[in-house]
Amino acid sequence: MTNLSQETERALADGRRLVHDNQTGGRHRLASSIGKGSANVRMKNWMKRAGYFGLAVFAIMVAASVIGVILDGIGFVGIMAVAMAIMCAAVLFSQFPKVKVPKRPELGKGNPKQMVARTELWLEAQRPALPPPAAKIVEDLGVQLDALGLQLETVDANHPAAREVRELVGEYIPETIENYRKVPAQMRGEAHAGKTADQRLTDSLTKLSGEVDRVTRRLAEGALDDLAIKDRYLEYRYGGDELLEELQRDDGDSGVPLPDFSTETETTKTPR
Repeated sequence: MTNLSQETERALADGRRLVHDNQTGGRHRLASSIGKGSANVRMKNWMKRAGYFGLAVFAIMVAASVIGVILDGIGFVGIMAVAMAIMCAAVLFSQFPKVKVPKRPELGKGNPKQMVARTELWLEAQRPALPPPAAKIVEDLGVQLDALGLQLETVDANHPAAREVRELVGEYIPETIENYRKVPAQMRGEAHAGKTADQRLTDSLTKLSGEVDRVTRRLAEGALDDLAIKDRYLEYRYGGDELLEELQRDDGDSGVPLPDFSTETETTKTPR
């Protein structure tokens, strides 16, 4: 009876979580990409599937044509067989090849674009096991990682910020999520040392999200400074009519006025 009661409570808890997820729009979005990096990887995978399906259809049609020539037609049965073969190919290549989820040691490797795409794919694979608040933060992390990846493309790989990002992406974020997943599902809602595992995960991901945002802003400050300097230079170089008028006004108001030589006074006339 005890086991039955525990199973009942667990089922009710899962049911309440499912209702909450549906109300907050959580579970029906779990298959979506959280960022542009992972979305590009999935798009390339779909293009590869479409290419394989096109080749399969071409091979089926060629085979049907050859058989038709040999047998002087394939008949109704042959047409149905071709249709079934095309349908099977469509089902097969709608599922394969699958997008490969990177392993944790691979997350911090490669160039910034690869690092961002791998991390987003890994986070998407972990998302179904996370509570709704943490899953929402993971979705926001995808957008943040896209912006961070753009900043890192112009930064040297040995830059301190670049090394800090690789620590965040390759160690702290995945380690936090993996530690949470080690906790049994039925214990994640129980308070331990003042907080539940769900709350600790959400708090930790919130801090990590803020750190990613801080690093992105720090990297962007250099670009903003360069833009301001360039804008100031262009303002002086090509300031337009207002700047020219200001310069002319300054020139007209400064200096000692020249004497007027258009008229001669009696004292300056020379005798003839």
